[in-house]
Amino acid sequence: MVILPRSYGPLPLPASPAPAVPVAALQPSITHLANGVQVVELEMADAPVVCLDFWSKAGSRLERPGESGLAHFLEHMVFKGSRSLGPGDFDRQVESLGGSSNAATGFDDVHYHVLITPEGAAEALDLLLELVLEPRLDGDDFAMERQVVLEELSQSEDQPDEVVFQTLLSQACPGHAYGRAILGERAALEDHQPEAMAAFHSRNYRADRCCLALAGPLIGLGLGERLAAGSLARLSRAAAEPIPDDLTLAVGRCHLEVPRLEAARLLMAWQLPPARDHEAVIGGDLLTTLLAEGRRSRLVARLREELRLVESIDLDLNVLEAGSLALLEAVCESEQVEAVELEIHKAWRELMEQPPEPAEFLRAQRLVANGYRFSLESSGSVAGLIGSHALWGRPLELEHPLESLERWTLERLHSELVPLLNPDRAFTLVALPA
Repeated sequence: MVILPRSYGPLPLPASPAPAVPVAALQPSITHLANGVQVVELEMADAPVVCLDFWSKAGSRLERPGESGLAHFLEHMVFKGSRSLGPGDFDRQVESLGGSSNAATGFDDVHYHVLITPEGAAEALDLLLELVLEPRLDGDDFAMERQVVLEELSQSEDQPDEVVFQTLLSQACPGHAYGRAILGERAALEDHQPEAMAAFHSRNYRADRCCLALAGPLIGLGLGERLAAGSLARLSRAAAEPIPDDLTLAVGRCHLEVPRLEAARLLMAWQLPPARDHEAVIGGDLLTTLLAEGRRSRLVARLREELRLVESIDLDLNVLEAGSLALLEAVCESEQVEAVELEIHKAWRELMEQPPEPAEFLRAQRLVANGYRFSLESSGSVAGLIGSHALWGRPLELEHPLESLERWTLERLHSELVPLLNPDRAFTLVALPA
């Protein structure tokens, strides 16, 4: 599975008012194995399943020249087996334990997770770590899986919306990994060999470049003792790797005609602070929510509900380690594109001249807060959250985002973040049906 930039917008609000367990009561603990691997755990006694989530700094941003697509291709090959697991054995054994598994490759990292009943957690953990840390990378399987990846690439290239989005990223992030497709380039994929993949795995799946997140009813499972004596504790550390450069977004615009595109698209990309600036990320979430989350948000209310210029308009915050992206997409008729763009510029100027009303600000604040709270109700989403944060050294206190949200006043949002969404600072792409 490929994931594009992570979007941390608020979730739809359910009917219930709040989770049963206060956020402050859900605090993860972190330990280090003898070799330095971080293990972060959160006890969720009432959760029905345990989530085992292995994270590694091995996304497509870490690919060297000539390694295009290896991060995602390796994710595929991991599931083809290990020293004692043949193709399909891992899935069959996890399913026989009553669990399920999945994985995702992003620009910055990759993670593999298992959802399992507490009774099967220990065995599933052994299976997961063997699979991820000791992939076989068999030559015949490699050739077969290459065709699967190439077919996935072909399907992506055949989807008009995917073509538009990838064009936006490549034009807005020239020369940076965020501008290149996670799936990779066809010519490079056709040339890759198992030895190159093994080198990528050896370089990136190392003790100081990975962590394990555990969430769910963990008490009494003995997972800590198992980890201390297992393959994760034997993982060696890597030589220091240079960190790829931070993103510098290009400012400009381009036009694109796309066959089979059903309606025109206006896309705009702005650079916002990177994930490590967690308070700014919370502020960015608040601002993008105020502008385009729900019918009462400023852009949706004006362009869709009042003027009826667009079929839809979305503004998502995509949190990335080298620099986050605010990505706007408006879907409209071709003859309305210019009017839509003018209204977006007008909305920003109005917001610069006059801060939002307190009720508007409080609505966005409530949506962000509740979206975060409800994301803490399942062990899978919690393990993903604490795993990502531990991997990249971000705060693990689960109340931290809510405390940061409280520090964002209407005046501070207006002075610090609204200027960053100046349309003149954006890369703009107009895509029209061919």
